[in-house]
Amino acid sequence: MAGSPKPRKTRSPTSLTSSTDPLTEELQCSVCLDVFTNPVTTPCGHNFCKICLKECWDNRQDYSCPICKKTFNQKPELKVNTTLRDIVEHYKKRNHLKIPEVLCDICTVTKLKALKSCPACQSSYCKTHLERHFKVPGLKQHKLINPVKNLQDHLCQKHNRPLELFCRDDQTCVCVICTVTEHKTHNNVPVEDESEEKKRNTEKEKADCVELFTDLMRSIERCQSELLEVMEQKQKAAEKQASELIKELEQEIFELKRRNTKLEQLSHTEDHLHLLQNYSSLCSPLDIKIWTGININTCVSVETLRRALAELQDTLDKKLNQNVDVTLDHDTAHPELILSEDGKQVRHGNIKHDHPHNDKRFDKYIIVLGKECFSSGRFYFEVQVKGKTQWNLGVARESINRKGELHLCPKNGNWTLRQSSGNVYQACESSPVPLSLNVKLQKVGVFVDYEEGLVSFYDVISRSHIYSFTGLFFTEKLYPFLSPCTNDKGKNSAPFIISPVSYDE
Repeated sequence: MAGSPKPRKTRSPTSLTSSTDPLTEELQCSVCLDVFTNPVTTPCGHNFCKICLKECWDNRQDYSCPICKKTFNQKPELKVNTTLRDIVEHYKKRNHLKIPEVLCDICTVTKLKALKSCPACQSSYCKTHLERHFKVPGLKQHKLINPVKNLQDHLCQKHNRPLELFCRDDQTCVCVICTVTEHKTHNNVPVEDESEEKKRNTEKEKADCVELFTDLMRSIERCQSELLEVMEQKQKAAEKQASELIKELEQEIFELKRRNTKLEQLSHTEDHLHLLQNYSSLCSPLDIKIWTGININTCVSVETLRRALAELQDTLDKKLNQNVDVTLDHDTAHPELILSEDGKQVRHGNIKHDHPHNDKRFDKYIIVLGKECFSSGRFYFEVQVKGKTQWNLGVARESINRKGELHLCPKNGNWTLRQSSGNVYQACESSPVPLSLNVKLQKVGVFVDYEEGLVSFYDVISRSHIYSFTGLFFTEKLYPFLSPCTNDKGKNSAPFIISPVSYDE
């Protein structure tokens, strides 16, 4: 009947309302009061079942959060929060909650278990009702997948067509109509092809996990050996500290095992869309502790343990960093900058050179960008700042203002570190963040994870973390950003030097 309200989702066997677990309320959808199913997150930060939020917004002129009532100017594009979904699935298994199987949408009396799902038809079919897809000419063209309940996730929200293609430029699944509109000039390939490519990559990731696991096990053995030595000396304080180190290493082993299991599952899945939606989060760098510099408060030598941890850190560094060979772009350089022929050094020369005018060149600030750009994945490069008294270094988006005024901060599309006179270091947030460093920086490493929204800076010499911009959302190409600043009457005449990455520092 027109105007009748849509039925509320009934309480399912997965309901958590009777649970006494402290996670109960956190894993409940506030609309249906059940455990999340395909949870999505609104721009205001609240979580709902995707179908629940869709029903709330259907046939409405405005789009607001059911909890805080914040209204959005346009309908947000909702994507499944894969991390929260994985937590919910783990919670269900841990508490032995029943996960409903996918049933045939056509059966009327007794619904049989579905054998396949059809994203184009938005239905799941048992063996009997699936036969038409093998006989009817028009249905034979439909791509069938293993049965899933979240068939709406396999449709383009904008064009309501199956997500059959993958845009490698934007790293997202698209439909056929998308490829002739906003993704017309992009590199679009069938989802199956990209899925197979990702599967091959997961095999490599699995191999890396196995190797990391082996390295960690060796370090555990070294730690345990040193712990026994400490115990013989009755150093209780050292026992406790060494035990905590072993627990942390064991936790990292657990995380590697978990990731390896996920990669194993993805390498065999036939749900290509699910693989592509989960691939980036599983292949991002692990949050591995920097073990160098660990000290145990004991008079007994623990040099063996420290060497083992240093070796482990070296292994992790080499595997998780993706180093790039950065070359400076002459077309972007301010007219007073002097670049070496190989594009690896830059300094301020006071004299304004007569360069051809172009839209890429910075005309007011002493800045140059790298030639290389990045719109996905992770990259890392190092710059020598030895002998300099002032500089800015980091990355910038392609649309950064190159003509006239430019304020260094994330809002204006740049994420940089700064040194000013007197060895004062700052992170260029909207309000600069002062940094307390024990030594003057000689070489700075810049690490970017595009998908994770992370820009980090490291002191290469001491192998220590300086500062990180986190929680970012990149939508444009990123370029290395270097500003050697003015030479300050010779006080700041030392050049920026782009260094090849070495693990022998």
